[in-house]
Amino acid sequence: MSLKFASNLSFMFMETPSIIERYKLAKEAGFKAVESGFPFGFSVKDVTEAKTKAGLEQILINVYTGDVSKGELGFAAIPGEEENFKKSIDMTIEYAKALHCKRIHVMSGKVNQPTSVNDDVYEKSLLYAAEKFQKEGILGVIEPINSISVPNYYMNSFEKGLNVVKKINNPNLKLLLDVFHLQHICGNITKNIKELLPYIGHVQIAQVPDRHEPDTPGEIDYKYVLSVLEKEGYSGYVGLEYRPKSSSVEGLSWMQKYGYNF
Repeated sequence: MSLKFASNLSFMFMETPSIIERYKLAKEAGFKAVESGFPFGFSVKDVTEAKTKAGLEQILINVYTGDVSKGELGFAAIPGEEENFKKSIDMTIEYAKALHCKRIHVMSGKVNQPTSVNDDVYEKSLLYAAEKFQKEGILGVIEPINSISVPNYYMNSFEKGLNVVKKINNPNLKLLLDVFHLQHICGNITKNIKELLPYIGHVQIAQVPDRHEPDTPGEIDYKYVLSVLEKEGYSGYVGLEYRPKSSSVEGLSWMQKYGYNF
């Protein structure tokens, strides 16, 4: 079995400032699939046309997160933002359906000092989202994000993420495992991949600490980590959520080096 890779258009092909134009660049580089953050500033029609014209599959899209200029990163764990959360889910589902995208990353938002109130709001939000996703045939994923890269992000623990997925107990809600964040948060990559895999709905990778290509200097031996994913039977796409050290195309040489293709 060989792994499949998807370019993250919010991190790669920054040679153009337009996420719409990055679909074309990803196709020209050889990708068959992409993932992205929410395409702020572009209509459903704009994004769908770009994706269709490029002939790519959209694997995942992030939920609408609010005003990014104000540091908003979602509403799921924020008391008083329940209606904005529901609107964000509805809006993102509209985009996902038009893109034939079957995964939505639900972001929790930032919380300075989390309390049980945030926990309760988060669980209720995910229950709402999971039920909506189930009706639409979409898989929701939640991603533990490390506190170095994103200080005060509510969902910052794999233990907490796993517990809430188990508690919600809906087949349309799973974990997003970004190995970059896993290494920052708790390490022990091999053991965690094996234990978390039944609850994982998507995987992403980047080197630690600089978030560049997997073969750049850093803490993670990705040739080994990717072989673990293969050995353990992961059959989904691996999202390349890294910042190319030089050009996006030049940086892809790691794939051939590790024995992979698109």
